[in-house]
Amino acid sequence: MQQLHSRSVIALSIAAALAVPATAVANNESAQSDDVTTMDTITVLGQAYRNTATKTALAPEETPQSISTIDNETLEMRGVNSVTEAMRYVPGVNTELRGGTVKLYDTFNIRGFDVQNSYYDGLALQNLTGWNLQPQIDPIAIEQIEVFKGPTSVLYGAMSPGGMVNIIAKTPQKERNTDVSVATGSHNLKEATLDTTGQIGDSNFAYRLVAKASERDSQINGVNETRYLIAPSLDWYASEDTMVNFNLYYQRDPEAGMNAAVPGIGTLYNNPTGVNFDPNTFLGDHNWNELEREFLLAGYKINHNINDSWTFLQNARYMDASLYQKNVAHTAYNANNPEILDRYAYTTDESSKGFIIDNQLTGAVDIAGVEHNLLFGVDYQKLKGDSRFLYYANVPGINVNNPDNNQINSGEMVADSDETTDIESEQLGLYFQDQVRLDRLVLIGGGRFDQFKSEVASPSSQEKIDQTNFSYRLGALYEFDNGLSPFMSYATSFEPVAGVDRNGKAFEPSEGKQWEAGVKYMSADMSKTATLAAFHIVKENALTADPTNQPGETWQVQTGETTSKGIEFEGQWFATESLDVAVNYTYLDMEITKDNSGLEGKTPIRTPKHSASAWANYNVYNGMLSGMTFGTGVRYIGETHVDAANTDKVPDYTLVDLAVKYDLSEVSPSMSGMSASVTATNLFDKEYYTCYDKMNCWIGAEQTVEAKINFNF
Repeated sequence: MQQLHSRSVIALSIAAALAVPATAVANNESAQSDDVTTMDTITVLGQAYRNTATKTALAPEETPQSISTIDNETLEMRGVNSVTEAMRYVPGVNTELRGGTVKLYDTFNIRGFDVQNSYYDGLALQNLTGWNLQPQIDPIAIEQIEVFKGPTSVLYGAMSPGGMVNIIAKTPQKERNTDVSVATGSHNLKEATLDTTGQIGDSNFAYRLVAKASERDSQINGVNETRYLIAPSLDWYASEDTMVNFNLYYQRDPEAGMNAAVPGIGTLYNNPTGVNFDPNTFLGDHNWNELEREFLLAGYKINHNINDSWTFLQNARYMDASLYQKNVAHTAYNANNPEILDRYAYTTDESSKGFIIDNQLTGAVDIAGVEHNLLFGVDYQKLKGDSRFLYYANVPGINVNNPDNNQINSGEMVADSDETTDIESEQLGLYFQDQVRLDRLVLIGGGRFDQFKSEVASPSSQEKIDQTNFSYRLGALYEFDNGLSPFMSYATSFEPVAGVDRNGKAFEPSEGKQWEAGVKYMSADMSKTATLAAFHIVKENALTADPTNQPGETWQVQTGETTSKGIEFEGQWFATESLDVAVNYTYLDMEITKDNSGLEGKTPIRTPKHSASAWANYNVYNGMLSGMTFGTGVRYIGETHVDAANTDKVPDYTLVDLAVKYDLSEVSPSMSGMSASVTATNLFDKEYYTCYDKMNCWIGAEQTVEAKINFNF
């Protein structure tokens, strides 16, 4: 029955996860019932899948820390075009960091701390430190997204204390299935996608092929966005105990949109000399505007059942990436003519190659009648890259009231400076974890030792890091008969810090420490789930000015500290066979608690105190509208500070999104497998802003409407 699909997906997924012993996650064949593998709405995540929070099969409901999961059905219903867009309805996450114009990055913060890079199937999407180059996974290739809240260096090494995002890739399925779609919409969108999977004959191989071609106009006048990608993968069931997965992801963005801000005057503040900027304003130059990116990810996974108790997983990936941009940026309004915005031009030519590998051994050991589910791991990653930066000072200013975007003659441009920065980094980590279940009590503990090295060298500077760190986590959760599961955890994280103090002593890593306590709930029929959590994060060893500095000195010391504390609520209710509702709320109190630069007591930018969202789906099964699914969402982002000094506020805003999907087989049986959908984001075209400071703001994403036809066979 179609009306049971949404609930069945969740119920069966949870039931399957609870049925799999933590040490036998790889025993996929026995863990999957015939019902699961034959239902066309169930997608098996694959033998090599591991839960983000534990790298085991421990279900999110049993994990003593906050986790949010966004499944593929939700991604498709909401019509998201990036990981950033997918995160809009996740509590504790603020996605509106660079408005609607800059789509080159997946930019968001979790519990107030910026996330520097996401993870793809448990391995970091390595970025070129300090520059623009980083792979970005398209939603067409994503099975689900897992958002883990709070520090988790214990399993992954260097990262933000706010949390992490792990993107789970689509995997080969033995049952044949093909989806083809075409889409059009706002900004002259033209898009086609392919997603096909199945077993290769009667062989021990299963394949998946995902591909996409898309082009559209950017929100900014005269700037385009074009993308081509292909992502094939192959599962080889070498034996009953061994599965090998080969995966490839290639993406080329010959036109990657815009990578620039606009001034606060004319957006956040009224322009005293003329009109304010609209969401389409372009302050660059069409003769000096390029942004292209290309990257290849090639990896493999080996999952081997050593015996009934022990399993080994090796997950590895190679990356080759490049990015080139020609851009014009502004500095300030001209002192002699407030209508003129002073500008400069630059180019960056960036490239990087990286390798990352994670080896995991999981097993069960009985000690005094208590089963310990053990995890031992060793991971290693290395990145090497460079960026050539050319700076051009002699660029005409632009009249903001009458913009002329064709002032540059590229053939006459002469660089004022030309500097290449070489970047190398590597990280080696050894980790362990123990999960124990004592009847209804779940205990988890683990530790990790990391060695991190990096070198960033240019003709004008050189920075080296050679640091070690030990991270750990302890947690407990108790399951009551009534569905309530209170939990508590303590976890740490670290981030490398470059430089030395005035005495030549190298800085230590910056450390994050979180206490979290809360309660999870799941009703007996699985129709209602909720998580309520309170957290307190302290990030220590941040750099701040040396209080003994004399005029002209810029030495720093590691006495800076930032504290983030708050409450998160996440709930979902399948109220009827037709209606399901998800509601989220976050209260975030963030403050710089120690600083020598005048920022003590200030709130970091882009950290709203209050944010909330709600999304509801309604399925129609009878009458004239039978086959229709209606979805609508409301998201609220509270006011934030316009700059680090907290001199002013960026106003709060509320946005509405809409989605409608129709099963065309209701029109005619000959159209079985066909569906049509329409999605609208920012339905009422609300204008809103995000700011880094008063001279660098971004206008939010304007109203967009997209229509898609999907063919499934």
